[in-house]
Amino acid sequence: MAEATKKAFVTGHPIKHSRSPRIHGHWLAKHGIDGSYQAIDVAPRDFAEFLATLQANGYRGGNVTIPHKEAAFALVDRRDQAAEEIGAVNTLWFEDGGLWGGNTDDHGFAANLDEHAPGWANNGPAVVLGAGGASRAIIHALKQRGVRDIRIVNRTLARAEELRHRFGAGVSAHAMAAADELLGDAGLLVNTTALGMHGNETLSADPTRLPDHAIVTDIVYVPLETPLLAAARARGLRTVDGLGMLLHQAAPGFERWFGVRPRVTAELRSLVVADLVPKA
Repeated sequence: MAEATKKAFVTGHPIKHSRSPRIHGHWLAKHGIDGSYQAIDVAPRDFAEFLATLQANGYRGGNVTIPHKEAAFALVDRRDQAAEEIGAVNTLWFEDGGLWGGNTDDHGFAANLDEHAPGWANNGPAVVLGAGGASRAIIHALKQRGVRDIRIVNRTLARAEELRHRFGAGVSAHAMAAADELLGDAGLLVNTTALGMHGNETLSADPTRLPDHAIVTDIVYVPLETPLLAAARARGLRTVDGLGMLLHQAAPGFERWFGVRPRVTAELRSLVVADLVPKA
């Protein structure tokens, strides 16, 4: 009997905007794998039932995005270390008879900077804008790579304080009013907020305050060059857009479901960039 098609998915609510099917579809074709990866819209009230029926429906696992990452964290049987420390799950797979949850966002963030700004972790203090779910993965990645001074800046100071307590030594919390002063000796500026997305184009921080050696990265990738990155580039600083984080975070899950570790290539990036351009 022929082996059944290997199936994986990405779920969120909404989910039609996701570029993950394009990424995984490219890798499936590249490696000649008889598999599928589809986007499935699941409302929050239906999420627990959706997870409970995954194996019966033939899925090897999948990705989880907004608003289900915290719910997935609570519902899986076991979690990897990254998910435990970040407090959210973005990757699911079956192992040893149970449903596992992991988080690959930290890997995606670090791998993107490794590719486009080698040596970034030794560049000095890091300023992280925002204290939402995405910032947890960024802070975890920074700590894993040995960054000793991580400054969280957020409109609501209490949210930043929560993350300071969660991640401990080397992490400090600050209100937005302190941003300019904190940038003076920072070697890395990371925007994890929605500022900079289409329709929300307020500058999240002033990169002219940064020293000449600083690197600026934005996890937003629509648009590919956010106002923050454009201002940093005009200032002559190294910049890294957010698309590489999306591409690199996808690779570990693909390996778990389909048995091959895929590469993030210029071909894949070009394919997804073309998909980001609004259709006429």
